[in-house]
Parts: sequence; structure tokens; C-alpha cells
Amino acid sequence: MATTKEVLSLAVEIADVMLRNGGEIYRIEDTVIHILKAYEVENFDVYVLSNGIFASANEDKEDACSMIRHVPLGSVNLSKISYLNQLTRDLCTHKCTIAEGWERVKKAKNLPSYTNKIQYFFCGLGSACYTFMFGGGGIDFAFSFLIGLFEQMVLNYLTAHKFSRFLKLVFTSAFVSTCSILVVQTGLPVLQDKIIIGAIMPLVPGITFTTSIRDFHNGDYLSGTIHLIDALLTALCIAVGIIIPMAVFNYVGGGALLP
Repeated sequence: MATTKEVLSLAVEIADVMLRNGGEIYRIEDTVIHILKAYEVENFDVYVLSNGIFASANEDKEDACSMIRHVPLGSVNLSKISYLNQLTRDLCTHKCTIAEGWERVKKAKNLPSYTNKIQYFFCGLGSACYTFMFGGGGIDFAFSFLIGLFEQMVLNYLTAHKFSRFLKLVFTSAFVSTCSILVVQTGLPVLQDKIIIGAIMPLVPGITFTTSIRDFHNGDYLSGTIHLIDALLTALCIAVGIIIPMAVFNYVGGGALLP
């Protein structure tokens, strides 16, 4: 029979990985609660924030156990979330032991991400499709695809060199803005605003903003506020990155470099 510490440690570890990969607050709390109930752990409390986990169990017994985890905000990886959801179901139905659960958590952490080539292609394709959806033409579509492709290269480069998340957003959006200005200078009939809108869509914090609204709806006001501030700061960084090249080009060229 697994001890309280073993069960709680595994449940919190699963919650930690889920939170690092974009899991929703109420689902993570529900995951921990279901695992504890499945192993007949009593008198437990679970509290999850956007960047922290607090859990305790059997506080009135000799095997009382409490855990606290600090979890920095991360990106979204739905494949890991899906894998851990299935692991939770198997633990709750006792199709998986605690020891096997730890092995599967380690496997979840090491699930391979998409290759760079796939990321480049689909970032370009996504940018191009958004440009077309917002009213761009065929030429705008083509340029957005190329800009989006190189945009992902810039993001990967900055990530590899340990740039902070907000600096990555500023530099990447500045790259997009600069490319759009250079495209305009070719003299081709392009729509600069459509190209920029399409190319920055992969950077827009849509999931974070939606998560904040959902947290507010579920009464998790602190987590909702954290996600909302993160989304607003992300949007601010994108706006700063877009406007800086435009201001520089306008200043250097006396306004002649932009339409």
C-alpha cells in the first residue's frame, strides 16, 4: 500500500508538469484531488496558482504530508497535457502503480517536441493564412509565409541563447516590422498592415488571455490576474517591437521610407 507521501508526491509532480505546460488551474486541482481520493487519502487540501502549487494530506494523522512548488510560467504543450491526463485516469482506476506512474511522468517530461523544420514551415503557413484571412492578397500571402518562417528561426535562436521571454517578443516583433518595411520598399503592391498582422499572430497571447478569462469565471481571481497581466505585458512587448523599427525608419528617412 502506497504511503501518503508517495501518493501526494506523485500527484504534485503530475500537477507541476501540467502547470508548466499550460494546464488549466481547475483541471490541475481536479487531477490532484482525483488521485488522492483514488488512494483513499483523507483530509487533504489542494490550492493551485498560475505559478505555484500548495498541497497537504492527512494533516491530523501521523503520516501527515505537505508540499509547496514554485512553477514559473511556461509555454503550452498539449501533447504532454494529454499524456498526463491519461496517466491520471490509469492511476485512478489502478491500472498503473505509483512506481509506474513515476516512470511515465519522466517519459512525459521528455516527450519530443516538433522538429525545427516543422516549426518553421507551420509558423510561416500560419502567418500567411492569417494575412489572407485579414484581407491580404496573394503577394501578401507569400511574403507573410517567408517572414513567418524566418520569424520562427529568430525565436529559436533567441531561445537557444537564453534571452528572457519579453526580450524575445520585442526582438522578434521588431524583426517582423523591419521585414514588412523592406517588403514595402520593393515597390510591389503589398499591404504592409496585413503582413504585420499575419506575421505577429504566432506571438499573440491568445491562449493566455482566454485562460485568464476562464480563471475569473471559475473564481480563481489571483490566477486570472496573473494570466491577464502576462497577456497584457506580452501584447505590450509585441507593440513596442513593431513600433521601434517604424519610428527609426521614419526618423532616418524623414518619413519617405514608409507609405
